[in-house]
Amino acid sequence: MLSLIHFYGYNILPFPNVNKFSPLKSKTRAFANNKSHIYLAKMEQERSMDISLKDLSKQLEDFAKVRNWEKYHSPRNLLLAMVGEVGELSEIFQWRGEVDKGLPNWEESDKEHLGEELSDVLLYLVRLADICGIDLAHAATKKILKNSIKYPEPKVFLQDEDSYN
Repeated sequence: MLSLIHFYGYNILPFPNVNKFSPLKSKTRAFANNKSHIYLAKMEQERSMDISLKDLSKQLEDFAKVRNWEKYHSPRNLLLAMVGEVGELSEIFQWRGEVDKGLPNWEESDKEHLGEELSDVLLYLVRLADICGIDLAHAATKKILKNSIKYPEPKVFLQDEDSYN
């Protein structure tokens, strides 16, 4: 029996002999014999699963490779695409004024849209770093260390009561 996998609002049935996407019923799609789709769908099913930047990078590389998109993934193209996604992310906040942490007054659909746009920016950033040969996790860790030296913790001097007398 085939197991149903939920993936970004779609119910997915992996059919090994299907050569294209086939609509099954409302919001249901069958994936061709494509391991990356099934893998990603299983990941979505386990929402609490942690994933490394290296894992994301590999998935993005595979995603581009099977679609023959590698020729379009130049640093310039990826950067411009990411900037476009940052623009879409900015639109979400454009007329909202200040927003409380956790977005308590937002509709779930607005939060989902925000998550999608944040993901788009992240995925383009990870792909850009990969294409440029930058280990993003290592670079970010080094940057945090550099910032901790540049901006040290504030020193708090506590005076005892005797110094006021």
